[in-house]
Amino acid sequence: MKVGIIGAGASGMMAAVTAAEYHAEVTLFEKNDRVGKKILATGNGKCNLGNLDFSMEKYYCDDKEKLEKIFSRFSVRDTISFFEENGVFLRNKNGYLYPYSEQASTILDLFRKLLQKAGVSIITSCMITDVSFDEKKCAFGVRTEEDYFEFDNLIIACGGPASQKKGEGTFGFRLAERFGHSLKPQVPGLVQLCSKDSFIKGMAGVRAQAELQLSAENTILSMQQGELQFTDYGISGIPVFQFSRQAAYALREGKKVTVEINLFPDYEEMDFRDRMSARFEKMKEDTLEEFLLGMTNKKISTALIKYAGWKTDDKVSSLGYRRVKELLNLYRRLRVHIHAVKGMENAQICAGGVVFNEVDDNLQSLRQRGLYLTGELLDVDGICGGYNLQWAWTSGYVAGRSAAINNQGDRKSDRK
Repeated sequence: MKVGIIGAGASGMMAAVTAAEYHAEVTLFEKNDRVGKKILATGNGKCNLGNLDFSMEKYYCDDKEKLEKIFSRFSVRDTISFFEENGVFLRNKNGYLYPYSEQASTILDLFRKLLQKAGVSIITSCMITDVSFDEKKCAFGVRTEEDYFEFDNLIIACGGPASQKKGEGTFGFRLAERFGHSLKPQVPGLVQLCSKDSFIKGMAGVRAQAELQLSAENTILSMQQGELQFTDYGISGIPVFQFSRQAAYALREGKKVTVEINLFPDYEEMDFRDRMSARFEKMKEDTLEEFLLGMTNKKISTALIKYAGWKTDDKVSSLGYRRVKELLNLYRRLRVHIHAVKGMENAQICAGGVVFNEVDDNLQSLRQRGLYLTGELLDVDGICGGYNLQWAWTSGYVAGRSAAINNQGDRKSDRK
């Protein structure tokens, strides 16, 4: 069985190793000068390769039942076994899984070794000019600038445009469309949000624990809590990443998007009010700068005082409790108006892609038998925490195994 794989990222390399394990003759094509480059950037260079806190709630997908069935065939436990059996010690950080070395290069070096041992033919710096299916031969043809190859089965695993230069990374989507697939619009995921609100730049560089509520047209879409980062263009941090794809789709639909920030998530509403009332009585002769000392980062307080229309040296007593209360409310309900998300080149993943119900449980195309799709090409994406790499390992394994053992004779197009 000859299997061709286009794309040597996480899912492509896993597919290649798996297909070879099932005795396929595998050729792996990669446009870059070496395989697995994107892995080196995952987990801030430490490679968060999975998560023990696993459930379908961690994923965006239109068919969770099918997705769960696919994950049951190569689970988080299978991921752990795969790496440990191949000599990689793993580190568990509150469920987040990393190589014990905490170097993404460890995972890449392992795959290079496995690919070599499995006898996978690797063609790097490869520009593919055409991909086709010959119904008479029941074979896929892959033409490069220098050669032509034929395969019994073909896996497209070349990922999407996330973290790539603007305009790059859409080749896999174009290939899928050529074989009759439809696409859900792609938007950046796990990415920063942009705001033109006047107070944002004054807070740039500050990190704060906060609770965030994402809304579109006054409908709450998501609640997240964690470390928020203010930047000169908007907001960032893991809680922002977690709902950024929802914000991106809402903006794409022309909706007004806001994020409401609570900088005191550890305090109940009444407790916070009581504390602030007592603070006012005790510190009413202080300036606003003195009154707010010790509440949050000084840059936040300075920016909020200015946003409220006051000055840092204004006396608390001269403002009165009602005005001071309005200022304090900003710490609990600071509304940030989002006008855009950062571009795909800044995103960790690409949301959207090939419609998930156009592949079967083996990730084989329902439009063209013998064609398989993996990873980021499909409309499946996870939140931060190793879930997207887990999808890469799982989809690569399932597609690689199926492609290696699928020897059905009738390969005529099933396009509709």
